[in-house]
Amino acid sequence: MRYELYYWPMIQGRGEYVRLALEEAGANYVDVVRGKAGMGAMTKMLEAKKGLPPFAPPFLKAGAMVIGQTANILFYLGARHGLAPKTEAARLKLNDLQLTIADFVMEVHDTHHPIGVSLYYEDQKGAAKLRTREFWNERVPKFLGYFEKLLKASDGAYITGRKMTYVDLSLFQIVEGLRYAFPKRMKKFEREIPGLIGLHDRVAGRPNIEAYLASDRRIPFNEQGIFRRYKALDKGM
Repeated sequence: MRYELYYWPMIQGRGEYVRLALEEAGANYVDVVRGKAGMGAMTKMLEAKKGLPPFAPPFLKAGAMVIGQTANILFYLGARHGLAPKTEAARLKLNDLQLTIADFVMEVHDTHHPIGVSLYYEDQKGAAKLRTREFWNERVPKFLGYFEKLLKASDGAYITGRKMTYVDLSLFQIVEGLRYAFPKRMKKFEREIPGLIGLHDRVAGRPNIEAYLASDRRIPFNEQGIFRRYKALDKGM
């Protein structure tokens, strides 16, 4: 099967979690909107008058199925490409972890857009500074501390044990994104999460991921995506 991934062509965003899974699996896929006429094809699917069209990208076309929402896509791919446990209970728990990551991703986004997504960052700088302060004082330790604890309790190199899952790929992306958006704050905080930093490095060294990161398929971080670098928000801790 050749998968069709639909997501914005200029940012990593939420689609990157899906790309990482597809790349690690060595799956045959096309990043549709990065190709000619791709935006029109995505718009057509979003505005379909029949059936149950997806609410927003990312969504994945797998044969006749169209699967929306990042965690839902990963739940589907994980079971089919060796990126999830075999038992239903374990797969559901993994989905639980991915949904927790989705909550954290929203918190990251809200550091630079705490009032509204329709406003520019420049229109909400004061609120962004307050939100970022609370984010680093309260939310980062809570979320990343939780995953650090899970890693310490694991009997292997990855979050659920010896075998890597799509959640490990997503945690890699979280570390990468925070390093980009908040280099000063993250440099100081990393001493609190040695397990997650080790996990990040193990994922980065996997052959398929290493090749992907070095390719032009990996869109660079920029100030249009979820992880954005603004000096005013990265004053250290």
